[in-house]
Amino acid sequence: MLKKIVVRKNAYFDSVTLMSLGSKVKKLEGVSQAVVVMATEMNREILMNVGLGNEETENAGPNDLVLAVEAEGEEALLAAFGEIEEKLAGNQDKKKNRDSVYKTQEEALKDGVKANLAVISVPGRFAAREAKKALKNNMHVMLFSDNVTVDQERELKELARERGLLVMGPDCGTAVVNGAGLCFANEMRKGSIGIVGASGTGLQEVLVQIDRLGGGIVQALGTGGRDLKESIGGIMMMEGIKALEAEDQVKVLVLVSKPPEPIVEEKIWNLLKQVKKPVVVCFLEGKKRDNLPENICMASTLLEAAQRAVFLEKGVEFQKETRDRREEIQKEKADLKPEQRAVRGFFCGGTLCAEALIVLRERLKEIKSNVSHHEGEILENARDLKGNVLLDLGEDEFTNGRPHPMIEPSLRTEWIVNAAQDSSVGVVLLDVEIGYGSHENPALIAAEGIRMANEAAKAAGRSLKVVAYVCGTDKDRQNLEEQRAILAGEGAILADSNVEAAQIAAELLTD
Repeated sequence: MLKKIVVRKNAYFDSVTLMSLGSKVKKLEGVSQAVVVMATEMNREILMNVGLGNEETENAGPNDLVLAVEAEGEEALLAAFGEIEEKLAGNQDKKKNRDSVYKTQEEALKDGVKANLAVISVPGRFAAREAKKALKNNMHVMLFSDNVTVDQERELKELARERGLLVMGPDCGTAVVNGAGLCFANEMRKGSIGIVGASGTGLQEVLVQIDRLGGGIVQALGTGGRDLKESIGGIMMMEGIKALEAEDQVKVLVLVSKPPEPIVEEKIWNLLKQVKKPVVVCFLEGKKRDNLPENICMASTLLEAAQRAVFLEKGVEFQKETRDRREEIQKEKADLKPEQRAVRGFFCGGTLCAEALIVLRERLKEIKSNVSHHEGEILENARDLKGNVLLDLGEDEFTNGRPHPMIEPSLRTEWIVNAAQDSSVGVVLLDVEIGYGSHENPALIAAEGIRMANEAAKAAGRSLKVVAYVCGTDKDRQNLEEQRAILAGEGAILADSNVEAAQIAAELLTD
């Protein structure tokens, strides 16, 4: 094996671009390892662990770019670096073709740029500093970065509240501002619904279902997952509610999150009593409330939240809409052996995994997950799966130093194939996200895993049922119908929502 390691000083590229590039290069013929990263402390450690670190990488700083490849021979090594150079050059050309490129906020402001929103995606140790600069320059902040401390988050949000600004994040992956999607978002129609959400894919699911039902969005404001903890106090959830209540274009408000901590939940409900517009509240697994004001209703699922919001927007009384698929499911069910009564769910979206867990725990005897906080449901060892298991593969334990599965869905192929080799597994449950930020063809990657899993099950004399849901709109660049067709071509049972996918899985596995 040959190795080549190059360090480029002060050559910054965002982590999403680099992780995606590294994954592509690793797939080239003859390449065994490829790491393309900024030399942060964590990334330097990863380089050493995979045998691609050296004294130069150890002395590199977080603004330095590291290109490291291990390949079978000189030809493969040259091809790998050729691919890296071509992609990085293309990225730079895109930057040059824009009107202006600035290295710092100060440069942009000095040049007269008038902006009221900063999207920040830098290593966590620098993120709070950059966010504070933006706030002091009277800009709202979308903080994509994670690894921001709780104290820093609270300080930023308190400063934003004082200045009448918003801080979406940290670790905020999805937002829609004035109809424009940011980071992981979907292309959708504009309308009069405003959303405040503390979850990324949960927010996306509500957005997607609203679009499919004919509704439209004005704003969708993310808060970051910690906002509803007592340590932060729901500052941005409440500021977001106030902002949407004051915006004339917003006719319906929707709140989306997992349950806030009790003291924060009371604050939110007290604020909602002052809101005059119609409000849909979806706190997944949250307690139901009686005697609500007439303008407030609760939804138990993301789909129901979208349905209620659209019916309120259109002024039509809410009615649940469901398809009768019993005959179809019974035919699929007949292929399973009596001992195939387990489900394995491999999710890219954490909130979608949590919602599926809510549906399935009501129908299956025992289930475990790495997103559960219920006693007896917490998964102790993700590498030793038994019985019914739902995994969020976007959790830190799976993405440390690797791209998120929404960016690189091939990360779960091995999980899908391994599930097919377990004689107790009858159903594999998958989500596929499309839209801005996501992989260019995630269904094709998932289909490869499904095909290999079906072959493994067939070789063992079994059938395997894969239930898949594509979270996206018919306007997304990956083409929703093409993505669905690719999955259907490998025999996947397609659902129209995340909830329906979980319900189908339950029907396949229960009498």
